[in-house]
This record gives sequence, C-alpha cells and structure tokens, in this order.
Amino acid sequence: MFVEAVIAVFALLFLLFVGLGAYATVKAVGAAKRGVDRTIAQARRTVEDHTLRARSLAQAGPAGEIAQLRLTLRTSMRATQDALYAGAEEDESLKESLHLFERLSAHGHELDADLRRMESEPDRARLAAHLPELRARTERITESADSLRWAVRDRARRFADDDLGSLSAQINLEADALRHWTRAEAAPTAPQWPDTPSSAEDPAARESRPGAPGSHPAEEPAAQAITAPKPRPAYPWQKKTRPETTT
Repeated sequence: MFVEAVIAVFALLFLLFVGLGAYATVKAVGAAKRGVDRTIAQARRTVEDHTLRARSLAQAGPAGEIAQLRLTLRTSMRATQDALYAGAEEDESLKESLHLFERLSAHGHELDADLRRMESEPDRARLAAHLPELRARTERITESADSLRWAVRDRARRFADDDLGSLSAQINLEADALRHWTRAEAAPTAPQWPDTPSSAEDPAARESRPGAPGSHPAEEPAAQAITAPKPRPAYPWQKKTRPETTT
C-alpha cells in the first residue's frame, strides 16, 4: 500500500507539472500572437498614414481634402487614446473619460468609414457636395478629442507640480535640519570678563563707598583685620613677580 501511495503521488505531481507546462506554453503563444498582431496593426496604420499624407499632397481638389480629413481624424483620435490609456494606469478617475472616449471613437470610426467610401467616389460633383458636411463632422470629433486629451495632460501636469512643490518644501526643511550648526553660529556670544573699576570713576564717589580708604576704618569688622587677603587673579598676559632677595 505504501508503494502504491508513493506512485500515486508521483503521478499526480507529473500531471501537475505537465498541466503547468501546457498552461505556460498557451500563455506564451497567446502573448506572442498578440505581440505579432499589434506589430502588424501598427505597421498597417503607419502605411495608411503615409498613403493618406501622400494623397493629400499629390491630389488636388476634394479628393486631396478627403485624404487630409482622414489623416487629421486618425492622428487626433490616436493621440487622445494613447494619452487616456497611459494616464488611466496611474489615475483611476479617468475611467469616465475612457468611457466618453469610447463613445466618441464610435463616431470617429463611422466618419472614417464614410470618408473612405468617398475616396473611391467617381462622381466629383457629388463628392464636392458632401465635403462641407464631412468637414464639419471631422472638426467636431477632433475638437472633442483634442479637448479631452489636453484636459488629461493638464491634470497630470497639475498633479506633478503639486507633488514637486510638496517635495521641495520637505527638502528645504530637511536641508535646514542638516545645517543646524548655522543657527548657533549666527549670533555668537561675547566672552564675559571680571568687572574692573573704571579709571575715570569720581574719587569722591569712590571715597563715599563703604570700605573706601579714608572713610571710617575704625568701623570695619574685626574679621577683616585677622583674615588673610585673597590672592589677586592672575592673567596670562601678566609678568611673573620676581622673589625678593634676603641678601
């Protein structure tokens, strides 16, 4: 029984690995197919854009203007689509804008189909008669697409400016904190020296102070007569006193 259980476990693991390998292969093939489809679609769009640009320059009259209208429509719609999908990856509030653009794209595809049919219209008079209406539809759709695209770009720029302003303020605060020593050096304190009597002091005021010479020496406390005087403070710039000789 133990051997049979081990064999069953290995069989399940083998089937699991085979299933995962098949799933990964299918995903890889699908991703490659989508990449090829995108490449082919992009190449087809590029060829069509160059063809329309050449027709708008080479053909005169209504036929050349039809090609120019198609080129203007496709360029505006593609730029707006790229801006919306790129912004929606970072800004979820653009979902409503994407919904509006999808509705606008339906009108754009319909107009592009009408313009393509008019390109092969042999009746030039009929083509010239429909040209004002086609031109007005193209202008309305491209103006809406351009307005939506520029609004998305202005919104992204405003968010970038706000983030940059907040970041700059934080960096300035951090820079001030890193230079904390500059605040201490901005207002240096002067060294405090012992008070010395002014040489211009009035002798009368000096004699009137208690304990001054010539005032009333008999009234001084007796403790001053028996206490040894304190040594004067020595400063670095004073010369040392020479000891008196006893000879």
